[in-house]
Amino acid sequence: MSLAINDTAPDFEADTTEGRIRFHEWLGNSWGVLFSHPKDFTPVCTTELGTMARLKPEFDKRNAKIIGLSVDPVDNHKKWSQDIQDVVGFAPNYPMIGDTDLKISKLYGMLPASTSGTSEGRTPNDNQTVRNVFIIGPDKKIKLILVYPMSTGRNFDEVLRVLDSLQLTAKHRVSTPANWKQGEDVFLGGTITDEEAKKLWPQGIKQPKPYIRIGSQPQG
Repeated sequence: MSLAINDTAPDFEADTTEGRIRFHEWLGNSWGVLFSHPKDFTPVCTTELGTMARLKPEFDKRNAKIIGLSVDPVDNHKKWSQDIQDVVGFAPNYPMIGDTDLKISKLYGMLPASTSGTSEGRTPNDNQTVRNVFIIGPDKKIKLILVYPMSTGRNFDEVLRVLDSLQLTAKHRVSTPANWKQGEDVFLGGTITDEEAKKLWPQGIKQPKPYIRIGSQPQG
């Protein structure tokens, strides 16, 4: 199964470090960030899990719930938590899914549907495709998919930046330019007429090309 942006994020039930959940129910009306890991007790993922724990207050501000996934058992996640605290200074403060039957990894297209067996005996290399980030909207649609190789740690500041853009553009008819950050100018959407633009941006807009209209970031 191959997922794409605007597909409905597959629902599932799973055991986590914070108890059993049904994914859509757990998300509720929040945004969600699901990030996956090929194996517990691996160096790059140790830093990633700790970094997400450090950044959790920023995701909370944005009404976004964090949830991690690894193919290993929940008990292993709990043991790993102490290592993460020791190395990064922050232990996971969000649920970690145990995907021992590989069901969710296959459901989200991170492992081939034909993959057999369980997590037992599998190596990080066997699971190297299980290194994704999914941002999911309150409508349960997938808004972003990032796929990383084993050797490269993820930039979660970039995930926050994209989340800011997604939330802004979901609310207002605008888009954001390259390297955009919160508070910077945006592009007006094509459905905004020139008359509307004058009302919505009374301070004026810039138009360096006929197809490019630039205004300040909408508030609210």
